[in-house]
Amino acid sequence: MDAHPHHVVVMGISGSGKTTIATRMAEQLGWVFAEADDFHPPANITKMTSGIALTDEDRWPWLESMRAWLTEQAHAGLSTVVTCSALRRSYRDVLTGADGDVRFVHLLGDTDLILDRMKTRSGHFMPESLLPSQISTLEPLEPDEQGVRIENTGTPAEVVAEVITRLDLHST
Repeated sequence: MDAHPHHVVVMGISGSGKTTIATRMAEQLGWVFAEADDFHPPANITKMTSGIALTDEDRWPWLESMRAWLTEQAHAGLSTVVTCSALRRSYRDVLTGADGDVRFVHLLGDTDLILDRMKTRSGHFMPESLLPSQISTLEPLEPDEQGVRIENTGTPAEVVAEVITRLDLHST
């Protein structure tokens, strides 16, 4: 248990490598991992699977559910690593309302590389057709937000090492 729980939200557009980086970070740090997609209600999954972009009204309950989960983990003394597109500042502001220290890792990558990743992954409901809407919705992490922007171009181990170093994270 951590006396002061930390939450790292690995954010970015679909296909940016959030799950790969977040799962490895959680394993390396010994923290609890969660995938934001698991917090979506079935109606959101249906919309996205059908190629329909979510609205803010679709996202608020999803983000509030994630914030509640982060707070529950903090109350249990647990630090977490979660994935979440967190495309807008207002979405990130919901998540920073959780108890514990909430910081973001904004994974950046070339659009062609991300599109290639989306084409080759399996078992994910987000179609490639929604990538342009994600790119147009994205508000990059701002200087006054707690977190870092990192190019996801190295190996997963290299990117995780950079995140851990830049955020000065420690195993629990």
